[in-house]
Amino acid sequence: MKKLINKAGPFAMKIQKAQSIYAALLRAIVYQQLHGKAAETIFNRFQNIFDKNTFPDPARVIKTPDAKLRSAGLSRAKLAAIKDLSKFQKENKIPDIRAASKLSDQALVETLTQVKGIGPWTVDMLMIFKLGRLNIMPVTDYGVRNGFRIAYNKRMLPSPLALKKHSAAWNPYCSIAAWYLWRAADLRKSAK
Repeated sequence: MKKLINKAGPFAMKIQKAQSIYAALLRAIVYQQLHGKAAETIFNRFQNIFDKNTFPDPARVIKTPDAKLRSAGLSRAKLAAIKDLSKFQKENKIPDIRAASKLSDQALVETLTQVKGIGPWTVDMLMIFKLGRLNIMPVTDYGVRNGFRIAYNKRMLPSPLALKKHSAAWNPYCSIAAWYLWRAADLRKSAK
């Protein structure tokens, strides 16, 4: 890891403050498994259905006909996830940022993964990039696993369990270690 840190330089992860957990998760659902530009286009179309100057109210999202929301480019699965998330938000089952900051990592994962389309990886990304938690190791993230393989000169990707065991050495700064592992893959690409 020391060699990787020396190559990548100082830790420079940017925390992207979220206006709400609901807004961050809705955006994450739209962006899942899409290239950034395509996801941004779909998200902007979605937001333009409402009012592009304010984030869509969950009650309005729920009431909006599916066909209108799908016209933004949302798949059926993403539409179902967004409607479910909006239902949870309307029922006050999604914590606000202050309440989320008081929940343990595990409690936040358990709370948010009840929503369709929100899995542990999505919550890990929320905790790292929106809430700025320093001890999250997204063991299922391909980029982190590949970065570990590169940094430690392994032939195969580590299993999530193997990565979790190894990450105990980075406690309480697993998020920082993850950031460096993502850089390992970036550095390898730029060296080619």
